[in-house]
Amino acid sequence: MLLSDHLNLPGLSGTHPLLGPNDPLFGPRFPPLSDAYNLSLRRTGHLAWSKLGQAQLGTRRLHEGVYAFVSGPSYETRAECRMLRLLGADVVGMSTVPEVITARHAGIKVLALSLVTNSAVLDAGPRGDAVELTNLSENELEEYLGRGMANHAEVLEAGKEAAKVMQSLIEKIIEEMDV
Repeated sequence: MLLSDHLNLPGLSGTHPLLGPNDPLFGPRFPPLSDAYNLSLRRTGHLAWSKLGQAQLGTRRLHEGVYAFVSGPSYETRAECRMLRLLGADVVGMSTVPEVITARHAGIKVLALSLVTNSAVLDAGPRGDAVELTNLSENELEEYLGRGMANHAEVLEAGKEAAKVMQSLIEKIIEEMDV
């Protein structure tokens, strides 16, 4: 996914990469971030994607959207996923945004990509008094609740599988930029 904007949740609660003394040589004290993700570079990203052949892409699609930055190191709860969706997030991650803020502070144009490796669990899950749970064993309850749950090993594997597509995309973007 090409990032078009972000939600910096740790930044809203006081954890921000630009806290502390500001050296104006690096950038302004309060840099604007309404243009954090350069539109021209995003356009180049879409163009590069469209030029990659179906053989390289398989069933993958390129999306553009809003990245919600959370500090981790844990995956989100079901309620947090629903809240982030209501706030406008398309994907959630534990990186990227501090680096983007720092780059924009220094006047660097940014193109950011996020590799989506798992789906958020958006349903609320069962209540403890749900009738369908009455006769389930402890193991069956765990299996029931675990449907769709993020699994770190699966996330790493999905990243490995998509690495070649991401590499091809980056190469094509650079080629399109004529750098």
